[in-house]
Amino acid sequence: MAVTATRLLDNYIDGEWTPAQAATGELDVSNPANGEVLARVPLSGSADLDAAVRAAREALLEWRSVSTIGRARKLFELRERLVARQDDLARSVTTEMGKTLVDARAEVARMIEMVEAACAIPTTMQGRILEDVSRNIDAETIRQPVGVCAAIVPFNFPAMVPFWFLPFAIACGNTFVLKPSEQVPLTQQIAFEELHALGLPPGVVNLVNGGREVVESILDHPGIDAVSFVGSAPVARIVYERSAKAGKRVQALGGAKNHMVVMPDAVIDKTVEGIIGSAFGAAGQRCMAGSVVVTVGDAHEQLVGPLVEASRALQVGDGLDDGSDVGPVISCAARDRIREWIERGEAEGARLVLDGRAAEGGDPEGSFVGPTILDGVTPEMAIAQEEVFGPVLSVISAATLDEAIGIVNGSRFGNGTSIFTESGASVRRYRHEVQAGMIGVNIGVAAPVAFFPFSGWKDSFLGDLHAHGTDAVEFFTRKKTVTSRWFSSGQGSGTYFVER
Repeated sequence: MAVTATRLLDNYIDGEWTPAQAATGELDVSNPANGEVLARVPLSGSADLDAAVRAAREALLEWRSVSTIGRARKLFELRERLVARQDDLARSVTTEMGKTLVDARAEVARMIEMVEAACAIPTTMQGRILEDVSRNIDAETIRQPVGVCAAIVPFNFPAMVPFWFLPFAIACGNTFVLKPSEQVPLTQQIAFEELHALGLPPGVVNLVNGGREVVESILDHPGIDAVSFVGSAPVARIVYERSAKAGKRVQALGGAKNHMVVMPDAVIDKTVEGIIGSAFGAAGQRCMAGSVVVTVGDAHEQLVGPLVEASRALQVGDGLDDGSDVGPVISCAARDRIREWIERGEAEGARLVLDGRAAEGGDPEGSFVGPTILDGVTPEMAIAQEEVFGPVLSVISAATLDEAIGIVNGSRFGNGTSIFTESGASVRRYRHEVQAGMIGVNIGVAAPVAFFPFSGWKDSFLGDLHAHGTDAVEFFTRKKTVTSRWFSSGQGSGTYFVER
């Protein structure tokens, strides 16, 4: 394994890059395509988190006093800075996480889109007013910041997911503490270089690298008012329950098992493209990946052959290589876990029609798994129920749309789902009856744009207000209602009257 860099990363606290003061150890940050060590990340301690929270708390009054248009202008400037660094950001995403440059560039574009949406805060943070709710009495609702907000984010979107929260939080006048994934901390180092260049008041944004100790400190810290989390469903539940018990506002986005229903009238070539992009993009490591195809009636016979053929043609390799369609998964441990899931699917009785366990292409030191398709899967199999988080697609056959909807609704997850059909009636029925928060029609990845909420259901989300869109402003503000009347006549005479 070639070691080309051993730089120990700093935290960003109170407007300065600061070495971790209470680290309990360090971890390698490695390129999953070849095992190269890119840097080392400190496992900061609770004292480091406490310093960041104190800085955020001290900055809160100054930052919330900045006008909404003043805060928006800082975000406009941030948008331009990120655009200028988008190639650096994309290469960082690919190098530390593994996804192809095409996927990484799309992710960075979404990151920037979040900033653009947050720039609308002078409009989206507006309250409401109604005159004469009673005689000469007016009522108004205004929005104010929640306070110090923190986010705990995963490895699979090093650029975008932190920005589901950060720009909206600071646009609303809050201060912010980010805990990036210790597996992929480098992309946010670039983002925070550009945040630093904005000249924000020290403490408005803070970054603390670390692992479990920092996470638990965030959940319990009395100086943090709101917590955002993205990760696995079991951890999301822990985060939600522990943070809520500590009196914090919480949004916890968990795992998924997203189904793609294919009707007999689907346009097969376009459907295959959509399924492949959903199942194998980012090597299947995203909470909106379609990991189960449900074919209805004759759709199975039409779809499976072309789907296997097109999936077999995908090139596996380093995401920086132009010819690569599928990059590595995040680590060798993840690769081994995914292989075990494939073996388990076979053991349960599924037919392995495309085996990616010995995928050709890529460095031997890399953590590669190729596109894998299991046919003959049934809804009760574990491979159909649990999140694999890798390039593994299960195919289930259903006789009718009714049966397909029942299969989708039988999942404990409810993040996203898609239907491929040319029938408006089928779409109307599907979107009305299916129990998932994000629906795609002839679209494999139904992730919403920045100005709509990322609205998972069931075990895929815990909380009341989702990430980005209108929900972000709701989450990062508290409403205050003012009821008022005035006893002067308004004539400047100094006389007063009392209503009888």
